[in-house]
Amino acid sequence: MFPSHSDADAALLEALTGPAPPTRKTLLPRRDAALDPLLIAAAAASGPNVTRNHYTHDFFPGVMLPQTEGSWDWTKFTGQDASAKSEHKRMAYVSRQAPRSKRLGLTVPEGGKENAGPLSPSENLPSPSKSRVITSDSEGKPRSRTTSVVPESIKIPPGPLQVKCMARTRIPTPHGPVFLHLYHNNRDSKEHMAIVVDPAQFDGPPHPDSPPHIRSKSLDAVWSENETEMDRITRGAYVGRLSANSQQASKPVDSHVYSTDMNNRIPAPLIRIHSECFTGETVGSMRCDCGEQLDEAIRLISQPITVPPQSSSDALRTIPGRGAVVYMRQEGRGIGLLSKIRAYNLQDLGHDTVTANLMLGHQADERGYEIAVAILRDLGLGSKEELGEGVRVLTNNPDKVRALEVEGLRVVERVPMIPRSWKTRNPHLAVPAPIARAEQKDERVAGATLIGGNAVYGEDLDKYLRTKVLRMGHMLPLWLEDPEQ
Repeated sequence: MFPSHSDADAALLEALTGPAPPTRKTLLPRRDAALDPLLIAAAAASGPNVTRNHYTHDFFPGVMLPQTEGSWDWTKFTGQDASAKSEHKRMAYVSRQAPRSKRLGLTVPEGGKENAGPLSPSENLPSPSKSRVITSDSEGKPRSRTTSVVPESIKIPPGPLQVKCMARTRIPTPHGPVFLHLYHNNRDSKEHMAIVVDPAQFDGPPHPDSPPHIRSKSLDAVWSENETEMDRITRGAYVGRLSANSQQASKPVDSHVYSTDMNNRIPAPLIRIHSECFTGETVGSMRCDCGEQLDEAIRLISQPITVPPQSSSDALRTIPGRGAVVYMRQEGRGIGLLSKIRAYNLQDLGHDTVTANLMLGHQADERGYEIAVAILRDLGLGSKEELGEGVRVLTNNPDKVRALEVEGLRVVERVPMIPRSWKTRNPHLAVPAPIARAEQKDERVAGATLIGGNAVYGEDLDKYLRTKVLRMGHMLPLWLEDPEQ
């Protein structure tokens, strides 16, 4: 006999069909009630990775802070009255960790930084605001674009120019070994370079009758008290030839001193301020002679120098060539590679280089030479303040010479750079022997760029050089069609 389920069925039917029980209004639990403060306090006070964000909650004092009342005896902690209306008090976090320089025992110069990284002109500045500029397209329809505007209130005028040689290394070239110096500065974010030709440094200290070595004062300086000899050698502050058996670090140099008597017998070093040209140096473009000029500058500087005898009993002697090429990252006369490529298209439409730059909203030449002169001064060349050497500048541009002199460079002579193709077409000019042999045999001459030791030819080059002479005042005879012209 089965039991009766009528009572259970009636109860279930009553629960499903009867009126709903009255609901009781409940409050949301408080964040500082029950388990929440315990979890937060345990997470904030139990480990070393504590940040100020952990202290934005209201909770009883951390158990790891013995100076706080109630931290060890929780019976003394009274908590907070939920009905009381008062401002929440936040516990201020004070770091007990010393600065990194003190923990590591570093000595930081006043106003300096711990590391020896690139010099930065501005730090911790607010981001520039963006504004909408309404313009019109070629059909007259309005269009908008976003531009960044830096408020006048945060534009900080640059301080005194500072350049620093960050590294130096030996580079073998077809014209002999050179020392490549990489520089940082506080004017721009570009890494400018100096190609120093001074192979006499491999023979040890300079001879009393020889000029001083061309070295960077900022590279040889002591950067920190904790730097090791290997740190100095790694960045290139060494003397002689670096090898597995020769690892001698250099000593700091307070100033560059040059003998005035020696200056009367030994020609001033050759230097060139060369602007970067990707198309001419890397691609081998024949629209300009920049690649050819860079190779020719290194070749001319590397030529041996004949030193006249000091007395009638002395014999002639030669010393290795010496000088420097300051390689500035100023593509397209300072307008940049993008605008330079666009200017090439305008030149194909019939405009010259000057007009093309002006049509793009640029000046004919936007290059500056303040950083270049500072690099030469760091190398001890052309300084008027110190007893340094004057320089002979390889250039056809008189405006460049004047700009260098305005920046404080002591220029004693301008040395012209005649294009190699013009030399081969004019019988009155001496053609370098490697180029002459290559012209006869139609061979390639090794050099520092893609053009190498060969000459650049073409109608585009002649138009480019003619514009330099006629519109930019370069001091160069127009040997183009007629060799006797």
